[in-house]
Amino acid sequence: MRVYLDNAATTPLDPEVMKEMYKVMETTYGNPSSIHAHGREARTVIEKSRKTIANLLGTSPAEIFFTSSGTEADNTAIKCGIIDHNIKHAITSRIEHHAVLHTFEALEKAGVIKLSFVNVDAKGNIDYDHLETLLKENERSFVSIMHANNEIGTLSDMERIGDLCEAYNAIYHCDTVQTMGHYKHDLSKLKAHFLVCSAHKLHGPKGVGFLHINHRIKIKPFIYGGAQERNMRGGTENIYGIVGLAKALEIAYAEMDQHQQHIQGLKSYMKAQLIESISGISFNGETDEDKSLYTVLNVQFPEMEMADMLLFSLDIAGISASGGSACSSGSDIGSHVLTAIGASTTRPSVRFSFSKYTTKEEIDFTVTKVRELCLVNA
Repeated sequence: MRVYLDNAATTPLDPEVMKEMYKVMETTYGNPSSIHAHGREARTVIEKSRKTIANLLGTSPAEIFFTSSGTEADNTAIKCGIIDHNIKHAITSRIEHHAVLHTFEALEKAGVIKLSFVNVDAKGNIDYDHLETLLKENERSFVSIMHANNEIGTLSDMERIGDLCEAYNAIYHCDTVQTMGHYKHDLSKLKAHFLVCSAHKLHGPKGVGFLHINHRIKIKPFIYGGAQERNMRGGTENIYGIVGLAKALEIAYAEMDQHQQHIQGLKSYMKAQLIESISGISFNGETDEDKSLYTVLNVQFPEMEMADMLLFSLDIAGISASGGSACSSGSDIGSHVLTAIGASTTRPSVRFSFSKYTTKEEIDFTVTKVRELCLVNA
C-alpha cells in the first residue's frame, strides 16, 4: 500500500480538471494576443476562466491576474507594492513561506525597507496587539501575514488584520495559497490589497496561479514584455493551466462543505488514534479546529533513535509525508517555522496533510506504521 499524505505540498489533479484541460488542448491552440479567429477563441477561454474565478470570489474579473505560481504572485505583490508606493517599512512574521520571507530579506538587504517581525506564540498565533504597536510606531507599512501556515496549519484572522491595516493606512498582502479553494473568500468585503492562489494546492495543475489586486491599489508590472494581463504581466498566458485553475476552483467551491467535513473528520480521527497509540506524542500549531487549517496535522513524536531518518523510514514504509525538526544550531537546516515557535530540537516532527481523496483506511495504515516505527526506535 502507498499512502499520500503530503497534500499541503501539492494535490493530485482532479480528473474533471484534466478533462477540461484536455478538451481545450485539443481545440484551442491560438495565441490569445492574436487578433484573428484562433487568437480570439483563446482569449475567450481565458476571460471566461477569469470571470468564473471572480464570480466565485465576489470580485471583479479586472482584479484577477494570472501568474505562473503563488511564488510569482507573492513576489509581485511585495516588490511592486513596496517600490511603487515608496513604502519604507514592512511587517511580517517569522513563520511565513520563504516566497515571502526571502523577498522581504532581499529588499531589506538592498536598503529599500526596514523589516519588522510581529510576535507569534508557541502555537503560531499572531500577536495582534504587537502588530498594532508596529503599525503605530512606523510610517505607512506593508503588512504580509499568511492566512494559514503551510507547516503547522495555524490560521490568522484576516478580517482583524484588514481592519488594523485600514486604520493605519497600511498595505495588506495575504498569502492564501493554502486556503484558496478550502475556505470561502468574499473579496467584496475583505480589506486586503493582495491575495494569492496556486492551482496545484486545490487539485489543479502545477505552473499556474493568480494574484488578486484590489481596485484600491495600483502597481506596475513585475514582469515586462507584451501587453498580456491588461499590461500587468508580460508573457503568453498558460491557457490550459488557466482553464484547469478555474475548473479546480469551481469544483472546490461546489463541494467545499462536504470535503471540509470529510477531511476534518480524518484529521480528528488520526489525531485521536495517534494519542491512543503512542505515549508522549504532541502536536505543533493551533489545536482548536476553528483556528487550524483542517488539511494539516503537524505531529511531534517522542525522542527516538534515528530521529533524523523518520521521514525516510515513513517513505520506506509506504507513506509520503513531509516536515522535519526545528533547527538545533545555526548550521542545521531544519524548519524555520518550528524554530520560530520554539518547537523541540530533540523531538522529530512530521506534517501529514490530507485531501478529499484521503481515506480512513489510509489513516489506519499510517497510524499502524508510525506506531511500529516508534516502537523500533524507542
